[in-house]
Amino acid sequence: MSDHDYDVLVLGAGPGGYVAAIRASQLGLRAGIIEREAPGGVCLNWGCIPSKALIHQAGLVRSVADLEKIGARVDLKGLDYTAVHRKSREAAQKLSKGVQALLKKNRIDYIAGTGVITGPGEILLQETREGGSPSGEASGEAARTLTARYLLIATGSHPRELPGFEFDHKKVLSSRDILGQKELPKSLVILGAGAIGMEFAYVMNAFGVQVTVVEMMDQILPLEDEDAAEVVTKAFKRYGITIHTGTRALSLDTTGQGISLVVEKTGSQETLQADQLLVAVGRAPNTTGIGLETVGVALDRGFVTVGDYCQTSVPGIYAIGDVTASPLLAHVASKEGEIAVEHMAGESPEKRINPGEIPSAVYCEPQVASFGLTERAAREQGVPVEVASFPYRGAGKSVAVEKSEGLVKIIYDGETREILGGHVAGADATELIHEILLAKKAELLPQDLATMIHAHPTLSEAVMEAARKAEGWAIHG
Repeated sequence: MSDHDYDVLVLGAGPGGYVAAIRASQLGLRAGIIEREAPGGVCLNWGCIPSKALIHQAGLVRSVADLEKIGARVDLKGLDYTAVHRKSREAAQKLSKGVQALLKKNRIDYIAGTGVITGPGEILLQETREGGSPSGEASGEAARTLTARYLLIATGSHPRELPGFEFDHKKVLSSRDILGQKELPKSLVILGAGAIGMEFAYVMNAFGVQVTVVEMMDQILPLEDEDAAEVVTKAFKRYGITIHTGTRALSLDTTGQGISLVVEKTGSQETLQADQLLVAVGRAPNTTGIGLETVGVALDRGFVTVGDYCQTSVPGIYAIGDVTASPLLAHVASKEGEIAVEHMAGESPEKRINPGEIPSAVYCEPQVASFGLTERAAREQGVPVEVASFPYRGAGKSVAVEKSEGLVKIIYDGETREILGGHVAGADATELIHEILLAKKAELLPQDLATMIHAHPTLSEAVMEAARKAEGWAIHG
């Protein structure tokens, strides 16, 4: 009989932690999981899920214009954003309860509370009473120590603050703040045009908020291919969203009724006025206050340093997801959780995820999805790159459903024909990207996509045509 309470004890029940715990149980390991807030972590409760619920509702509102084109009359005067907010919270709560049910089904002890590592294989637990504070504040119950053969750190991340632009949670908002708002501002400035910033720009604009986006880099969605980003830029400008790229925020004044943001572009300054400011400049790892320094876990710029199988510098302690320097994406955390516990169980998992095979997804409309190298990055690396791009309008389905703005772009090596990257901008891009990614992972070539029969009419025909273009024989373009 083991001298430990658990084989593996997971700190954090987000998409990395709960997936890891379930996989551990499947492999015969006794698993426990500690969470200070709600099952599902930030992703299910304050990120991926509620934001997509809002995006869905925003899409319904935006579709009113299409209904009016065919003679319908829709009165939006009674639109109640509090009901929209409620539906987003219901989606989050439903899935959070689903995670708890999955943990129970897999015989995993779910422990509500806060945990601090006090030694190798030891966590000091302060439990939260049922119905107590959702923030995991002390419940008054005595702390106790839990032990495990392995510890898995999966504590996630929080919105990053900028000096001079700190959150006051009223006028200066984080992504969590804006998800929690039941009332809309009349005007909003968004600082940062990454995935989070652009998704909220889409949502707020759809519900009638005057939106201005400020981005320091020369394009919105700076990590995406410039052609894909341009598809979104054109659409957002048509929606009436003001976009300032190549623009730096200098100072912020919140003493008035709203906010005043001073920005600078090419030496010229301008003051932007709005009711609120959303700061969406990335996320920072939750690595403080959990005892890492006590056991000597190595950090680099606040992130936990890990090896091929997510093991830290301390034997028996692993770390996954946003606390490491891998891409801060829920699906990355989930996969790393599987790798970590499979290694603990003596399996032979694949080593850490190949960065070139990680899909990214932005869920505004038009959507953007990608993996691997952008065209610019490939050329900068000196790769003999070739590019095959096909417009959505060449696929009959896109015209039929009035979603013809967009493109599919395949980046490949001109000599070996190896697929180096895939980029899709347009309707259902976040679904379409996986066909190209599967081809990449299976070491297929563009000709394999080009010769595979695709159902007609579908948006995925644009993928086929892009691949055919790489082979020099696109039919519809």
